[in-house]
Amino acid sequence: MIKDTLDFSRPAVQLGVFALVALGLLGLIDWLSADRIAANQRMTLRQTLVSLLPAGSFDNDVLSDTLQIQDARLGNTAPVTVYFARQKGQPVAAILPVMSSDGYNGKIRLLVAIRPDGVLAGVRVLEHHETPGLGDLIETRKSGWIRQFTGRSLTNPDGSGWAVKRDGGEFDQLTGATITSRAVVSAVHLALDVIRDRRDSVFRPSRTTGSRLPEPGSAHR
Repeated sequence: MIKDTLDFSRPAVQLGVFALVALGLLGLIDWLSADRIAANQRMTLRQTLVSLLPAGSFDNDVLSDTLQIQDARLGNTAPVTVYFARQKGQPVAAILPVMSSDGYNGKIRLLVAIRPDGVLAGVRVLEHHETPGLGDLIETRKSGWIRQFTGRSLTNPDGSGWAVKRDGGEFDQLTGATITSRAVVSAVHLALDVIRDRRDSVFRPSRTTGSRLPEPGSAHR
């Protein structure tokens, strides 16, 4: 009777041991790959930041020259990291992460580079889940659509022009992906609003890298 019980329980014990070993191996693999994943993400971010500005237009390490700001217009209630490009210590552009939740398939994360005079230096996509062959044309490796923002500002065009052409604005929409196009146009416009309202504090001459600015006292527009 005892022997039968032991024979019956042995497979269950073996399965349990196997499961524990498997979980341990998965944990070890995750631990070993965490640093590599973080390094790859950091490299991708650096490449995207650098791609926003002409080669030779800045001489600092954009990835480490940062400032924390908090503004709900950027699509996040938590503080976000703003990156700075500088030439001989003078600001060339502030690069803001902006998130829109209005994409066709959810969130679209962007990096928006804005010069001290409020003119856009460039816009790039960090992450999205838009439809392949339609909404994914916001990526520079698939089309040049997103480059139309370079050189634009809050006065070029004015407020009513900050919409896709289908809605009476000045920006081209992607064929079959108007919702995606609207989401990007709106997010870029909000990023310009944020810099307009914070220009003096964001671009002030002396600043401690990694410091954090309080939310602006003026009402969001």
